[in-house]
Amino acid sequence: MYVFDTSPLSTLFRNYYRSRFPSLWDRFDGLVAENRIVSTRECKHECNDGPVEALRAWTEEQDAFFHTPGAAEGTYVGLIYSVPHFQQNIEQRKLLKGGRNADPFVIAKAGTDGRTVVTMEEFKPNGAKIPNICAYFGVECVSLEQFMEREGWEF
Repeated sequence: MYVFDTSPLSTLFRNYYRSRFPSLWDRFDGLVAENRIVSTRECKHECNDGPVEALRAWTEEQDAFFHTPGAAEGTYVGLIYSVPHFQQNIEQRKLLKGGRNADPFVIAKAGTDGRTVVTMEEFKPNGAKIPNICAYFGVECVSLEQFMEREGWEF
């Protein structure tokens, strides 16, 4: 059971064309249909604001995939930002320009549902990115490649 950040979705839709990688997409779509892969409403907003046309088109058909945060997730987001170091996660330029920040909602969804976060971000000592926040709160976090390995995907 996984919660996808925007970055692995963008990577999939930018680099793995449905017509060239049909078995990958059959497996991905199957996991989505089984509710084993989900994401958050905030990721949907980031996808729609992003440059990947295929991903923007796909998000329009995926209301059930993108979950709206509930009270438990809202509380979890509050816990994340109660740690002063993680307040850096809110990038100043995003705040000034009204940009999106799905990161805490992705982590909160995984933390409240017992899921694993899938992101392209990497753990960096003293960082305030998804892997660092996940490690602090004991939420499992993997890369897109690690997700594929766990699922036994080989192409």
